[in-house]
Amino acid sequence: MTNPTALAFGYPGSKVAETDHWLILVRPKQPTFGSLVLVCKEAVQAFSEVSPAAFADLQVAIAGIERLLKGQVDYEKINYLMLMMVDKDVHFHVLPRYAEAREHDGQSFPDAGWPAAPALGSAVELSSDAVERLATRFAKAWVQA
Repeated sequence: MTNPTALAFGYPGSKVAETDHWLILVRPKQPTFGSLVLVCKEAVQAFSEVSPAAFADLQVAIAGIERLLKGQVDYEKINYLMLMMVDKDVHFHVLPRYAEAREHDGQSFPDAGWPAAPALGSAVELSSDAVERLATRFAKAWVQA
């Protein structure tokens, strides 16, 4: 069964890719263009409870994410935030960071926090259709990479 955190972030419609232990999802609220959520598929709510296999697989997921986002967003920096305040399952918010706004689907996506901490409250909220379109675009790029 899929964990509540993945469902809260729109799974399965937001799914970009998955590895053996991780789901890569489009984040519906985009503080920066290309923001993702990396969700552990294991039923764990503390980082220390993640299995050794999932820790090893995390490298595979991160390498794929960075390759994808470099090609699709051309980020200058990347932030991985593990907040887990509302959504309790182990997950990271993955935010590509950049100085100049990115354009997508007729919208502008500034990085309001650049060059400091990300401004999570300044997100562009995507409709469920827009999330699915972006997830499909990213999924195609993931496969081709």
